[in-house]
Amino acid sequence: MKIMVTGGSGQLGRAFASHAESFADQMVLLSSSDMNVTIPHQVNSIFSQIRPDVVIHAGAYTKVDAAETAPQEAFKINVIGTRNIAVACLNYNSKMVYLSSDYVFDGQQTRPYTEFDRTNPLNVYGSSKWEGEIIAARICPKLFIIRTSWLYGDGHNFVRTILKLAQEREFLAIVNDQTGTPTYTVDLVQGIMSLIATDGYGTYHMSNSGYCTWYDFATEILRLAGRPTIVHPITSDEYVTAAKRPRYSVLRNYMLELSGLDNFRYWQEALAEYLKHSGMFAGDV
Repeated sequence: MKIMVTGGSGQLGRAFASHAESFADQMVLLSSSDMNVTIPHQVNSIFSQIRPDVVIHAGAYTKVDAAETAPQEAFKINVIGTRNIAVACLNYNSKMVYLSSDYVFDGQQTRPYTEFDRTNPLNVYGSSKWEGEIIAARICPKLFIIRTSWLYGDGHNFVRTILKLAQEREFLAIVNDQTGTPTYTVDLVQGIMSLIATDGYGTYHMSNSGYCTWYDFATEILRLAGRPTIVHPITSDEYVTAAKRPRYSVLRNYMLELSGLDNFRYWQEALAEYLKHSGMFAGDV
């Protein structure tokens, strides 16, 4: 199996790279400098050279707050770029995996969102990812849409930010009224690879099990890392951001459950492994 990954320098791309030998005969990771997804002829040229069996489209505009003042850039990359990838997948008979987000939901529910719940994004980023889902589904018949949440792995992420701030400050103030599920890139890669071995095309939620607030997440990070920094819970109103976030965006891996493929572990277990792998785990805590 020959796999091509866009967004190859991002957290998910790095996770694919580190597990490439386990999953594929050949894996090609492309950054935005290798292929500009918004230029159709460039996309087609790369496809003609690689002729991938599967394309993991993880490349995206992900600056949630910046997207509020740069909607054209967000939509160009996340919608037009996705369209170009979908057209190329259609032309080369490639399976396509499109990475989407929990931010396609508005957070008004009080139970985990399934793939069958109505979408209603609150911000430009979420809207661009949702429109990317729509356009890919209209073009590419061999499509897996994967929605995930609160991703962390090798690269810049919430876990590393919290540990960095803990070195600099005695107190941290973290939002405690937004609830979701932290998801480890390694677990997401394994879930995606299990799915693309099938022809069960459709929309899937993929996140680790359980849920927490950002405050809970930060507290557990510091506990596992053995850091004494004190964390104060605050509200979203006290931490103003340009983009509005859903207050509740827990994803239920319902399609995986129905397909007998839901092997995602609890987020606390995944976090502990990530910290151990990164050399940030305190030991027996």
